[in-house]
Amino acid sequence: MTDRAKILVSACLLGQPVRYNGAGKPLAHPALARWQEEGRVVPICPEVMAGFAIPRPPAEIANGANGAAVLEGAGKVVDTTGADVTAQFIEGARIALDLARRHDCRFALLIDGSPSCGSGLIHDGSFSGIRHPGAGVTATFLRANGIEVFSDREIEALETRLDD
Repeated sequence: MTDRAKILVSACLLGQPVRYNGAGKPLAHPALARWQEEGRVVPICPEVMAGFAIPRPPAEIANGANGAAVLEGAGKVVDTTGADVTAQFIEGARIALDLARRHDCRFALLIDGSPSCGSGLIHDGSFSGIRHPGAGVTATFLRANGIEVFSDREIEALETRLDD
């Protein structure tokens, strides 16, 4: 179906040091390596694209909410200093969607747990390491706009989907 499809991929999964703590979180997987060699990977970091610094204070979606609540105006993203960074997270999601559209990406492989990219689990807003089922702002926004989102734990499912 889509053997040459482009794929948005969280830049941290590619080893780029874009995470809040200035680190990457490289995903070593033969499929990802192959997609990179084939020129199919479009790296993204919604937070950096929205202007956040590296490093930056950790941020979470407050009060156990999720990306959908943030996009509906019923939730907010805050960092450990107490700053409301909701607008920047929404802007990052918009930039990611624009990038996906410019590269005709119909799929995304995003790091789970992130308030932007989490697609199955996100932190609960208490900054205590507790995660709960939910999706971040960018993952939610991409899905709402027709992009199929897979977490880093679902790379085999994405590989299968690309082979359909």
